[in-house]
Amino acid sequence: MKDAIRLTATDGYCLSGYVTGTMKRGPVILVNGATGVRQQYYAKFATWAAEQGATVLTWDYRGIGESRPHRLRGFPGTMRDWGHHDLEGVIRFAAKEWSGRPLVAVGHSVGGQLLGQPASNALFSRAVTVGSQFGSWQLWPGPRKWAMAGLWYGLMPTVTHALGYFPGSLGIGADLPKEVALEWARWCRSRDFFLAHGVAREGYSRLKIPVLAYSFTDDTYAPKAAVDALHSLYVNAQVERRHLAPRDLGVKQIGHFGFFKDTYRATLWERLGEFVFGAQPLPVHAQERQEAAAS
Repeated sequence: MKDAIRLTATDGYCLSGYVTGTMKRGPVILVNGATGVRQQYYAKFATWAAEQGATVLTWDYRGIGESRPHRLRGFPGTMRDWGHHDLEGVIRFAAKEWSGRPLVAVGHSVGGQLLGQPASNALFSRAVTVGSQFGSWQLWPGPRKWAMAGLWYGLMPTVTHALGYFPGSLGIGADLPKEVALEWARWCRSRDFFLAHGVAREGYSRLKIPVLAYSFTDDTYAPKAAVDALHSLYVNAQVERRHLAPRDLGVKQIGHFGFFKDTYRATLWERLGEFVFGAQPLPVHAQERQEAAAS
């Protein structure tokens, strides 16, 4: 079961979300997507997690997907807004709506970067990151480093200033608001990434929870060095790193976006489930029967 809901960021901006699952106990999973990736991309994963006994909230950042305004040109939203206002509002909603249940973050790419930014992030009981990285271009290996530098110094700012937004057709996914794209480029041009632009370390050290961090050898958007650099900020978390090659799963490629395809239901998703649920969860119908017998 999936229900559309409206969420409110802490500065009043209205966000779109979907709740999958109707369980009255078990973890509540907040899926924080990658830059330019609409929440629908995570729908199959949300359905699977709900079948394991979780309640899952997927949502779109301001300016993306169903949280996009009618006109993107001139829209003032920033990437910092995604962490400080949008994710903060989502955490507050979840903590109130499902009070007493553990909140688990699943962050894809920027969704893992943002975990240290909301003021209420200490409400998370654990977190999973997938391809979440420190974006400084200097951390990319070989020729890819210069391609990334070209994106942040040249292509993204030039096209964004010319069009008033950055078109998703150039490989990002959804169109990006102007200020999101320009801020992202500024962060990635700096060796210290967002730390050089006012994002504080304190929010990352505030997380004192288990964190399961995935990266993949064929992910050109999140090389191992960049993923390790981001997770070094989580100094008080119990970080478990899993750096996998496609051959480890018997497949040809995983890349930056493969994790959330249901191809990995019996491998990556099951391993994530062991981390999120701890002991093997009951199937949903078994839980429902158990609750009905107890009532």
